[in-house]
Amino acid sequence: MARIRPTQVAEDDHWDDEQPVRRRKAVRYAVPVAVAGVAAATIGLVPALADSGDPDLPKISAEELIGKIAASDTEQMSGTMKISTDLGLPSLPSGLSLGGGGDADGASASPESKLPELASGTHTLRFAVDGPDRQRVSIIEDAAEYSLIHNGDDVWAYDSAANAVYHAEAPKGAEKGAKGKPAPELPKDLRDATPQELAKQALAAVDDTTEVKVDGTAKVAGQDAYQLLIKPRESGSTIGSIRIAVDADTGVPLKFTLSPKGGGKAAVEIGFTKVDFGKPSADRFAFTPPKGAKVTEQRDVDRKAEEYAEEHGLKQGSETAEPADFSGLNVIGEGWGSIARLDLPKEAASGLNLSDLNPSGQDAPSKAEGAVAGLIDGLGDKVKGDFGSGTVFSTRLVNALLTDDGKVFVGAVDKDALVDAANAAK
Repeated sequence: MARIRPTQVAEDDHWDDEQPVRRRKAVRYAVPVAVAGVAAATIGLVPALADSGDPDLPKISAEELIGKIAASDTEQMSGTMKISTDLGLPSLPSGLSLGGGGDADGASASPESKLPELASGTHTLRFAVDGPDRQRVSIIEDAAEYSLIHNGDDVWAYDSAANAVYHAEAPKGAEKGAKGKPAPELPKDLRDATPQELAKQALAAVDDTTEVKVDGTAKVAGQDAYQLLIKPRESGSTIGSIRIAVDADTGVPLKFTLSPKGGGKAAVEIGFTKVDFGKPSADRFAFTPPKGAKVTEQRDVDRKAEEYAEEHGLKQGSETAEPADFSGLNVIGEGWGSIARLDLPKEAASGLNLSDLNPSGQDAPSKAEGAVAGLIDGLGDKVKGDFGSGTVFSTRLVNALLTDDGKVFVGAVDKDALVDAANAAK
């Protein structure tokens, strides 16, 4: 079967962090967990969920259904979506976070401080989309709601539990495509967490090593849908199957299920429980900060980061940016057997010393630092090969090999495949 190469997702948007050094050091310790997300995006991991009910629909081939997905141009819709993730990642000890966003008092509603919560557990989201310039997504909790609103040149975020507001806007005179900072958008992590975007990533992995077929029909969010089943033929992959429910009329992917080869509960399920393809009302995208809410402006976060860098002699765009912690990301292989390789900086590779996470300079590590060290030790299994020695960190879906000389190999592949990749890169 010919390889499908759908349009790639937009590049990641990045908002500078207000506390770059603390975040940078925390990232070093979070590598075994955080790189799992990098690998997932790299090799196109995606999910699908099918509701009960089997509507009688005209026969369609897998290639025709894939073409229907690619031709879908729906830009207006609203409804409710459910996200469930069970990658088998351990819970971080209380008080620890992979994110670094937000004010020191935790009152900021910056997306960087909230969106990592979607990486585990089950969440309900309400959404509305009206083209590329207007989107709203709300994370519904038991007694609170977190909303992200993109309306033209403004992005607002509101955390009702903290009565905190975050605001970013395009600089005056800036236009999309022009030099300088473009108009803000919703964070890429959230834009990717939709059946439509995840379907593009799934189909990007389709090649001769993949079995693809139409596997019946389903009723999803009140819509008649075809079910596209994708299964890797490669034995080394940890992915069992991907199921995509596709709206029969519009070609819009409605739900996903990603099941690991080891069986059990789905690793990721994302899908609509209610959907309306009509144009949302304009007032859905209007936002005014509630009375008494604390408002954090992105321009103030940027200014403070610049002042901090200048005060401490740091180079902007280097020490303050998280990607500078790594010398680059390389992808080994293609399709289901893809493995991402990261080379850690020398200071992070030298044994992952607890002193790196102890900015106070105290001799004894803090309780939180000890918890991080224990977490890392508990995750890994020691391995040896031609490359030397290292530690393999495993989840239900993604495995990572961290070598003693500071190389990271990660992918939805088994341990032997990671060791083989490390040996070949020696």
